[in-house]
Amino acid sequence: MTITHGFLDNRIFHIISDIAAARGVRAYVIGGYVRDCFLGRPSKDIDIVVEGSGIDLAREVADAVHSRLSVFRNFGTAMLKYKGVEVEFVGARKESYRRDSRKPIVENGTLEDDQKRRDFTINAMAFSLGKDDFGALVDPFGGIRDLADGIIRTPLDPDTTYSDDPLRMIRAVRFATKLSTADRQFRIVPESLESIRRNRDRLEILSRERIAEELDKMLVCSRPSIGFRLMDETGLLELILPQLCKLKGTETVDGRGHKENFSHTLEVLDNVAAEEEKAIAEGSLKDYVSEDGAQKATIRTEPNLWLRWAALLHDIGKPVTKRYDKSLGWTFHGHEVVGARMVPKIFKSLKMPLNEKMKYVEKLVLLHLRPIALVTEEVTDSAVRRLLFEAGDDIDDLMLLCNADITSKNPRKVERLKQNFIAVRKKLAEVEAKDAVRNFKNPISGEYVMELFGIPPCRQIGELKEYVKNAILDGVIGNNFEEADRFMREKAAGMGLTPRQ
Repeated sequence: MTITHGFLDNRIFHIISDIAAARGVRAYVIGGYVRDCFLGRPSKDIDIVVEGSGIDLAREVADAVHSRLSVFRNFGTAMLKYKGVEVEFVGARKESYRRDSRKPIVENGTLEDDQKRRDFTINAMAFSLGKDDFGALVDPFGGIRDLADGIIRTPLDPDTTYSDDPLRMIRAVRFATKLSTADRQFRIVPESLESIRRNRDRLEILSRERIAEELDKMLVCSRPSIGFRLMDETGLLELILPQLCKLKGTETVDGRGHKENFSHTLEVLDNVAAEEEKAIAEGSLKDYVSEDGAQKATIRTEPNLWLRWAALLHDIGKPVTKRYDKSLGWTFHGHEVVGARMVPKIFKSLKMPLNEKMKYVEKLVLLHLRPIALVTEEVTDSAVRRLLFEAGDDIDDLMLLCNADITSKNPRKVERLKQNFIAVRKKLAEVEAKDAVRNFKNPISGEYVMELFGIPPCRQIGELKEYVKNAILDGVIGNNFEEADRFMREKAAGMGLTPRQ
């Protein structure tokens, strides 16, 4: 099979072909770009494998297209950018592994050797860039057939593939998740699933960062639940996120059971993905960044990874807080508080960032019940102000998460809650427009109180500021300095404080 039109139209392929021919070496496009061509998916990453020195060929190509070249000698690779596309070059190689490491012993090899070391048949296909067979498909393992059938399969014996590099077990799950569509779900072949179960303990040689990187890529897929179900089925999830596994199962007492929280969590995760993708298409979601001391809003164009993490972990505290009450049935009181406390430990165990991204996830887990509570009660201005104050610029993501969290087998109940949710959203917009408390700043500063009353830093200053904050959030006074100052002076007088003359 020879392919050119549409797949190899980019001028960079002809430039590489010309320079490779002049150097007397053979070059091939390999891997994800080839796979995505047949799937009709856009790709901005091109991998070139060379039967010879990939770095030397890359240098000449970089000179020809006037591009800066990045060389990674430890990996034997080089990368350049050409008109918005990243092109990476590597010499064809064969690999062997030691039992205690996923870092291979590398030797120079042929295209065939290089294709054998690839993780899956659908990623082992190559297009020739040779002058005599430009565009010829080199597919020794039937990757084109597996792609058509929606199959994830290793080129060699799966035990060898997964034992050599156990990260490939998680990658198999990730590709099944990424490539699946509403029309067709990719599946890992049975012998490969069995091999993953057998080799799952090999995960211990992986760095937690590499595992987390694969989880991140799964989470931003359109249906991330596929990946987490596969990891559960193969025993990987228990080794990576045991806290999620504890959500599995139901218990019945006196004929009363509770929701299966693992399935519910994955349903919420998929709901968040679907709602976020819809909002991105509509241009209705904003991200906020600090710029010159002010918050600048931009339209979101990519999935928010940390929102997906919040959806995955939103009920993580339920197993710890599960109780049975004869009058109420099953309860999970305080699971949002317990879950929020678990977030830093989970992030730390996976070597994930412990900065504002982790705090964002922690906040959404902590607050995820608040909008739901508003849905089931009379929506007061005071409650809405407090929600806006605590959520800040993350209020839209919190509302998206909470809306996705409305799941029930009773369609009437779901419809009723969603209609009430619309009322909460309307109230949020009204209160925000009127009171501007989304990024609330107390009109009364500690410095002002110390100057006014001539007092040093003390407990009373914090108490006065808290009085003012609560008065504004409860609607007792307006969110402005004049009313706040008058209210603060009255409270201060009750505490025996007198303004200086």
